[in-house]
Amino acid sequence: MPPGHRSDLNRSDLNANHTAETTSDIIHSITTRAIHAGTRPDPTTGAILTPIFQSTTYVQEAVGQHKGFTYSRADNPTVAALEARLGALENAPPSVCYATGLAAETALFLAFLKAGDHAVLSDAVYGGTVRLFQQILDGLSIRSCFVDTSSPEAVARAITPATKLVFIESPGNPTLKLTDIAAVARITHAAGCLLAVDNTFLTPILQQPLDLGADFSLYSTTKYIEGHNATVGGAITTRDQTKIDRLRFIRKSIGSIQAPFEAWLTLRGITTLPLRIKQHSINALKVARHLESHPSVARVSYPGLLSFPQHTLARRQHISRDGVEHHGGIVSFEVHGGIEAGIAVMNNVKLCSLAENLGAVETLITHPASMTHADVPIAQRASIGLSEGLIRLSVGLEEPNDIIADLDRALLIATHKPLSRSSERNATCLNAL
Repeated sequence: MPPGHRSDLNRSDLNANHTAETTSDIIHSITTRAIHAGTRPDPTTGAILTPIFQSTTYVQEAVGQHKGFTYSRADNPTVAALEARLGALENAPPSVCYATGLAAETALFLAFLKAGDHAVLSDAVYGGTVRLFQQILDGLSIRSCFVDTSSPEAVARAITPATKLVFIESPGNPTLKLTDIAAVARITHAAGCLLAVDNTFLTPILQQPLDLGADFSLYSTTKYIEGHNATVGGAITTRDQTKIDRLRFIRKSIGSIQAPFEAWLTLRGITTLPLRIKQHSINALKVARHLESHPSVARVSYPGLLSFPQHTLARRQHISRDGVEHHGGIVSFEVHGGIEAGIAVMNNVKLCSLAENLGAVETLITHPASMTHADVPIAQRASIGLSEGLIRLSVGLEEPNDIIADLDRALLIATHKPLSRSSERNATCLNAL
């Protein structure tokens, strides 16, 4: 029986159950763990779903005697169930969950950096991470530099005696540039630094940073893990209990725990994550191949394409499932005609939604320069290949031919190039939506 909740759920029980499961002779696949880890039917009612423990406080049996939960700013049984499941996906103790992905990042940096310390970060990284360092942590005398982490040598050169943490995002947002996690892990550990990997784009289903040598895996659970545009949330996973305790202390101290209802919805989302991320990948590859052959498209970036500069690393680092390569659901591309044509594409899609998110069942199209990376200085954006006309496409679970038809129709309007016959038929159907 997988580890679970019950009406007298105790935090120590969750930790014990995790240990029992991972050392058991029965090793469940990651697909099974995504459904069962961290939960079991409620012994009081038989409910198969974890309850939403919408409670501020917990009655204690006597002074100093409680069941592991005292106040929901520190811990909550529904959140604990989510943490157990997320940890199980990486063969780790329960993760630490936060109100948002940026709350998770903030907790990580406050937990392991102090005034005078230095951090090395990927140059291709979420815009909120850049803003956090340049506009907030720098004011606390925590210094940083952004380097091309696709070059392990560049990482090694950037590390100073004051460097305490290297933070990478692979694939990078939004250019999809990859970092060789194992190579960077060897460098950081030799230098006495911690390594954290933002694994939001691939999730534990397609990439396991801890197995590659990272100290932390970090997630915006808002994206693929929950996957339905219904919540915001974040999580950090590590196999070091001392680091877990530090992260929990920071979370309690700054009050950034995830809410019970959001945790419950995220638990629901995880159950289909293995199926969704594989289909996202299949759809994204089909869309990327079509865009690559489109006369109006100047450049396409997707790790599954043979033309992707780091395709060999992608095949080695990303996990194949059922004998099939999968590289996630994010495609970035640019169209001929520059920023004007790119904006025209985004303003004329009908099936795709123009929005600031990714990893949901719906296809979302984003203009990073004015949305997710607007706070990144223009020169820094240009240095990583994030042009003003770059389009980020989070390919959803719709029929991929319908996504292609929608893009073709928008490209026709933006660049006045003719539609293919099949896309013309599909576009006619879309016009009826």
